[in-house]
Amino acid sequence: QVQLVESGGGLVQAGGSLRLSCAASGRTFSSYAMGWFRQAPGKEREFVAAISWGGGSTPYADSVKGRFTISRDNVKNTVHLQMSSLKPEDTAVYYCAASNFVIATTPGAYAYWGQGTQVSVSS
Repeated sequence: QVQLVESGGGLVQAGGSLRLSCAASGRTFSSYAMGWFRQAPGKEREFVAAISWGGGSTPYADSVKGRFTISRDNVKNTVHLQMSSLKPEDTAVYYCAASNFVIATTPGAYAYWGQGTQVSVSS
């Protein structure tokens, strides 16, 4: 069992930055690939970024590439999503997720999810 808790969301103006954090507890954190997803009202949950267990693979959605950076600290059992140059279309609830197998860009590949943290970007 893995417990994930997101933090760091908030309200920012377009062009601003936020740093999301995901604290993991339970089974060995370093054994999991981690992902960030987001979901806006009325829309499906979509992939944002992911990172392999060793941090060597970090795929990003095209919509955030160059603006967002995912990182992990396996000692502190945390994953971060540094978001810069935020746009109103980035507004969503952001979820941290963990996979015990492969790194993936689809929600169904992730077995564990946090409760989400709201990110709101004003124009």
